[in-house]
Amino acid sequence: MPRPGQVKPETDERLSDRIAVGLLTRSFPPELVDRVVAECGRSGQRNRLLPSRVVVYFVLAMCLFAGQGYEEVARLLTHGLAWAKRWSGSWHVPTTAAISRARAKLGPEPLKALFDEVARPLATESTPGAFYGRWRLVAVDGTVFDVPDSEENAAYFGRPKTHRTQRCAFPQVRAVALAECGTHAITAAALGPLTVSEPALARELFGHLGAGDLLLADRGFTGLELWRAASADGADLLWRVKSSAVLPVRKELPDGSYLSDIVAAKDHRQRADPQVVRVIEYTLGDPGRPGQEAPCRLITTILDHEVAPALELAALYGQRWEIETALDELKTHQRGPAEVLRSRSPGGVEQEVWAHLLVHHAVRTLMHDTAEHAGLDPDRLSFTRSIRLARRQVTAQAAFSP
Repeated sequence: MPRPGQVKPETDERLSDRIAVGLLTRSFPPELVDRVVAECGRSGQRNRLLPSRVVVYFVLAMCLFAGQGYEEVARLLTHGLAWAKRWSGSWHVPTTAAISRARAKLGPEPLKALFDEVARPLATESTPGAFYGRWRLVAVDGTVFDVPDSEENAAYFGRPKTHRTQRCAFPQVRAVALAECGTHAITAAALGPLTVSEPALARELFGHLGAGDLLLADRGFTGLELWRAASADGADLLWRVKSSAVLPVRKELPDGSYLSDIVAAKDHRQRADPQVVRVIEYTLGDPGRPGQEAPCRLITTILDHEVAPALELAALYGQRWEIETALDELKTHQRGPAEVLRSRSPGGVEQEVWAHLLVHHAVRTLMHDTAEHAGLDPDRLSFTRSIRLARRQVTAQAAFSP
């Protein structure tokens, strides 16, 4: 029964049943959002102004429209309610303070759980550049996001220092991700403060790897323990190592590569617990500096030179840069260049980063489906144009029942 002065809608349909945000409700259906929210213990008991499902979609839309204020994002979510007379007077745009409280109550857990639920590889066998032989190409890399300069954020995430040991203007949250090279889809991620290194966060992701994956990584991911952790479930590895790494030649192979072994840092003298690897060495020319070449050394778990010749693996390693492109899409074209995240608390920061990852995965899913239908390489499609399309869908479809 409505309270005195309250207008009861002509239907028992809830506001959350009228919220639709185009691509986002297609990628994250309401029933999936409700289940994840319930499993995280964040379901609301009453049909309030901001029920939990609406808050999830709000946070996603907030990251899709990274440059808009809270109240403007809320208007975009419910833009279509203007035509529905039965909703007139029964709902209004929440204040920024109300939205902030709702976000804090929701927390980061439902967004992380939703990402874990939907973040999967997208490529099929026909996707150009997604496979090499029997292996799906995957890369790992890390990045940081600037966060608001609040006491909570600074204490939890930490603040980097400049080369002159001066403190930077903003604290930063560190993120490490796995991405499918052929589609740029980020399939797993881990977040942490600056005090946690990229290799330490990467360990949390290796459970997503398995037989049939070929993981590419740069020189920041080194060490015997990390190598064994990454390959523990059957994944193969192709990592670059420093030119100064000690890699004794154990057996030369016909393709110019050779078998060697790596050991723990403290075991360089005894080499008591070695791990056999194959080493590929070559040089890279710099078009900007004719005549100058940089040495490059790769190590791999693929020991058979006939299955994967050295020349092919050296050329293949360039695919590692696809994750750099994926992170640039996320930070520059989706979030906005040099933009600082909105949230002034660690929980809000983590919630926001997971939402950004979800939005990126949704856009990349759209791009992959479109490319597959048209018989194109997903790399031929523009991420910028695709995210603009996603934004137009929100304003065109807002408040129509999904």
